[in-house]
Amino acid sequence: MPELPEVETVRRTLEKLIVGQKIMDVRMRYPKIVQTDVETFQKTLKGQVIHTIERQGKHLILLLDHDALIIHLRMEGRFFYHPSHHPLTKHDHLVFELSSGYNLIYHDTRKFGTMHLYDLKDYKNQPPLVHVGPEPKDIEVSQFISHVQKRKTEIKAILLDQHAISGLGNIYVDETLFRARIHPTRLGSSLSDQEIKTIVFQAQDVLEEATLQGGTTIRTFEPMDGVHGRFQQELAVHTHVGKPCPICHTPIIKIKVKGRGTYVCPTCQH
Repeated sequence: MPELPEVETVRRTLEKLIVGQKIMDVRMRYPKIVQTDVETFQKTLKGQVIHTIERQGKHLILLLDHDALIIHLRMEGRFFYHPSHHPLTKHDHLVFELSSGYNLIYHDTRKFGTMHLYDLKDYKNQPPLVHVGPEPKDIEVSQFISHVQKRKTEIKAILLDQHAISGLGNIYVDETLFRARIHPTRLGSSLSDQEIKTIVFQAQDVLEEATLQGGTTIRTFEPMDGVHGRFQQELAVHTHVGKPCPICHTPIIKIKVKGRGTYVCPTCQH
């Protein structure tokens, strides 16, 4: 699943391609992706100009003349930008016809992605954005400490909860906890103030570094411009089962935490 650095990479790429263009028409081949009335969605978008593209957590937000289009790529959503005559494929589910003569195509093999359309004046107070927690760089650390220490669940599960802290997914939680030297099965209630502060600061660093390098190229994500996410070369534990820990050389193991594959150094993380 694309996480914050990957979604930010998509945002920056789209910004170069489609900002300033008018949406001439919208074609939907799989309407269930749209969480608004389909006919209203098509009529409302037609004729509006894309002025800017923002991101909140893992959500892309296209700000138009009068409305905001909120997009969540979920597991395997991605965009392609092709000339209007370019043939569509089986999993091209939504087509924005643009004033440049190009089409912005939403492609999703799993069909889990979502799109919401709201009035520009009120979109931040509507789902899904109203439920999205702050990103690590914006989080109020003292409040987060209080939240974590009240939870008798694994710290990995807490960090994956987008209501509590947004933008982290499986890859970057593994990397954050490795850098913080915290075992992912530790309960939130067992963590000290300093341990939680360390987690927040390491999460900030991991996401910043990954964003600068275009994220991590995984099976479900590849930047539109063909530049592979270079942070995969910096991963210390994620997917490295059996390989030596870069610090102590103990082999990395893989465990399950709340059903999620999790990579850990059994010596460094405790």
